[in-house]
Amino acid sequence: MDDHSTDATGALLAAIAADDSRLHVVVPPPLPDDWFGKQWACTAGARAARGDVLAFFDADTWQEPDLVTRCINAMRAREADFLSVVGTQALGTFWERVVQPQMLALMLARFGGTETVNRSSLAENKIANGQCIFMRRDAYDTTGGHEAVRDRPAEDLALAQRWFLLGRKCFLVLGLDQFTTRMYTSLGTLLEGWGKNVFAAGRETIGGGRAGQAIYPLLLLLPAIVGLAPPLMMMLAAFGVVGSEAALWATVALGANLVWWLLVYLWLDFGLVRAVGYTVASPLGALVMLYITAKAIVRGRRVRWKGREYLAA
Repeated sequence: MDDHSTDATGALLAAIAADDSRLHVVVPPPLPDDWFGKQWACTAGARAARGDVLAFFDADTWQEPDLVTRCINAMRAREADFLSVVGTQALGTFWERVVQPQMLALMLARFGGTETVNRSSLAENKIANGQCIFMRRDAYDTTGGHEAVRDRPAEDLALAQRWFLLGRKCFLVLGLDQFTTRMYTSLGTLLEGWGKNVFAAGRETIGGGRAGQAIYPLLLLLPAIVGLAPPLMMMLAAFGVVGSEAALWATVALGANLVWWLLVYLWLDFGLVRAVGYTVASPLGALVMLYITAKAIVRGRRVRWKGREYLAA
């Protein structure tokens, strides 16, 4: 699917298709007012596709040769209608390495691991990774496919929750060695990308009715505040604004935060020297996360993505 790209995507696809008849490039019709762009493109692709299973991949992903086979086998073993893969996140620039772990840790804290998601009996705890989703064609057509979630800012989350409520078997699995994504490549795309989903779509993951919706903005801001409060308190203590008790608390809290992020960066195979450097920069990541979440809260249901303006459901 070439979703009206303005770069060289169309030419590259045409060149590949000229050499390989298996590739069929589809450009969707102009976007209707009440659709998000990705859902419209995926729907057009599904209409053109053939086969018993539909596989949707984002363009910024890399798949190992065994990914499709493993996913089809996993669907058969689990009798799944819907299978989504969480892969490895490629981090190329300074801002990616500082901000992405913060935002992904926020999601991990909310949803837990893949089997925690799979075992949950609550729709608000269901999530998928729209970068890689396999769906049975008959189930896709019966449930309305992407058209049923055409006005949702995070179509993957909306699909997983809708299919679960309809009694479909949905699973989230790890494929760290089979699937890689580089979501964003600059600070600007990080701010725009996470700002699109973190509040407008995140509201759908909060239970508790009106009370849950009311406290969601505070819950969204809290992780960034926790990351920023200790260094800020230490700065205030250095200028004598707060007392020794506050300084002691800030020292202990900052130390705990830094140990946590050091372990995260070591797990990400950054090596000790780089891990220490990015650990020291982690408060900067928290500051960017605070900006992203605060701005998203202010925007509310208004979403901007790749030059298009939307109003989320």
